[in-house]
Amino acid sequence: MTQRKAAARRIWLVAGEDSGDQLGAKLMRALRTMAPDTVFGGVGGEAMAEEGFTSLFPLDDVAVMGYLPVLARARTLLRRIRETAQAVARARPDVLVIIDSPGFTHAVAQRVRKAAPGIPIVDYVSPSVWAWRPWRAKGMRRFIDHVMALLPFEPEAHLRLGGPPCTYVGHPLIERFPELRPSDPELRRREAVPYSLVILPGSRRSEIERLMPVFGRALEHISRILAVEAVLPAVTRHRALIERLAGDWPVPVRVLTGEAPKYAAFRGARAALAASGTVTLELALAGVPMVVAYKVSRAEAFVARRLIQVPSIVLPNLILAANAMPEFVQADCTPEQLARALVPLLEGGAARDAQLSALTRIDGRMRLTGDDTPSRAAARIVLRAAAPPEGNLA
Repeated sequence: MTQRKAAARRIWLVAGEDSGDQLGAKLMRALRTMAPDTVFGGVGGEAMAEEGFTSLFPLDDVAVMGYLPVLARARTLLRRIRETAQAVARARPDVLVIIDSPGFTHAVAQRVRKAAPGIPIVDYVSPSVWAWRPWRAKGMRRFIDHVMALLPFEPEAHLRLGGPPCTYVGHPLIERFPELRPSDPELRRREAVPYSLVILPGSRRSEIERLMPVFGRALEHISRILAVEAVLPAVTRHRALIERLAGDWPVPVRVLTGEAPKYAAFRGARAALAASGTVTLELALAGVPMVVAYKVSRAEAFVARRLIQVPSIVLPNLILAANAMPEFVQADCTPEQLARALVPLLEGGAARDAQLSALTRIDGRMRLTGDDTPSRAAARIVLRAAAPPEGNLA
């Protein structure tokens, strides 16, 4: 027993896409701070490689999204799942941390649990069991020992659904409060006419193609009532598509790319029109009142109506347990309705004040105690799962 405690910790991390790679890199830094002798292995990408991580294979082999791309790469994916699980079982690390991408990482974890049941398995990022396919939570107990959640309502959801023990460790965005919070000059800019309206039609091509025409016509309705300046932070790979679709909008739109310009636009925005997604949480933390919209194909809508089991698709609303940010989905996502909801947020008054008040409550729901950070909170759980030597991990 004494010899095992003196040995270096062996922690394996398995990510399945770029966002997981970023989380893995931050987790590695926090783990090294608390346990400098840690030895890492597993699957990761460029961010983890910059931390000295050697991946079993390139992350691109498994970073596949969408039904058709997954089917096209099925043979490679199945081979990589098998190879990863076998490597973990042979290495017998003190703990395995799977990071997001449940289609890949959960398949690995299930195989590892069968081959080497003594290896603790921690899941970093809970699947959205609270939104759809809730039966997955109970099934996870067979191969997951602990879930580290990014959203504050997820531990209660796992408890209610019979899932594994779950701890809120904080969303990575809360480490970016300084970038999201407006300065006094930026707050004054929010009061200036023409008002700055941030437009966010999504990051996927299908979202952009469905929402851009609707958003453009909503902007036309708004411009008949108020003087607005349209700013559109775009995903770099879709900039040309966005500029083409915005070419005939009645109000010239300033398209920009890059995270720093996007956050600067948020800090100066009076209001936002956004597709549902993580960006709504970024806007909430920046204190920007918003209207949220979403449209999918008829087939996707048919499936979603039968599977999605939440009262809102807007993350800030779920965190607040209140529908504070108006949302317009499918048939309700019309230019007229979007404009009607946005004008009061731009003009000011009761609707704007109510949403601003709700946004101030987001901080309290998401912040961790003291000066803790998500990566540090996650590292403590991982080290406890690895049965670390006695010592101070705070």
